[in-house]
Amino acid sequence: MEREGRYQTSNTSEDQYVSGSNGQVLKNLLGITTRKEMERVETELLFEVTDQLLDEFEQGKRFTAKDIGEMHRRWLGTVYEWAGRYRQVMISKGGFPFAAPAHIPQLMAVFGQHCLAKYTPCIFTTQEEIISALAIVHAELILIHPFREGNGRIARLLATLMALQAGLPPLDFSDFVDNRQIEYFAAVQKAVGRDYAAMEKIFEEIILRSLRER
Repeated sequence: MEREGRYQTSNTSEDQYVSGSNGQVLKNLLGITTRKEMERVETELLFEVTDQLLDEFEQGKRFTAKDIGEMHRRWLGTVYEWAGRYRQVMISKGGFPFAAPAHIPQLMAVFGQHCLAKYTPCIFTTQEEIISALAIVHAELILIHPFREGNGRIARLLATLMALQAGLPPLDFSDFVDNRQIEYFAAVQKAVGRDYAAMEKIFEEIILRSLRER
């Protein structure tokens, strides 16, 4: 749901677009000029890095903010020169502002110390605890929105790795990505006040659907 063109942004070097793309495709290392081709490339690369991370999977791993940046770099490093680095551009969606760039390093440090350190490895006794851990980590990472592009997909990748730690199958987010974006984004906004109930409900549905598809 974080496709380029759906955000309002400030004007920095990260907002440079490829000539001939009508402001639809960010400047990239591959010279891609159409949104359709960029979506194809990003999706293929995401499948590749997901397979790699699943091969490297460690059930007892405690994720860090550095790990999140490395995931992003491995995914988009051949596409954007700024892959893996925190954004330097203001981003908002529907009038809702994500974290200011100047605050991102500190926010990610706190996220690592308080969320990732507490909820990963995602090994808990009850499904309620697992759902809560997934919802909190996911919502807090989305609220920071640390990267210029791909935040939702990185957050979903992290949630999938956490779910595997909990003994769950890979998570199927397709319904919320394709059909229920408004509901999903409303849950993100509620998390500003640390109200995670709506996001927990979403993850409960995602887990049930993923278990049925196992």
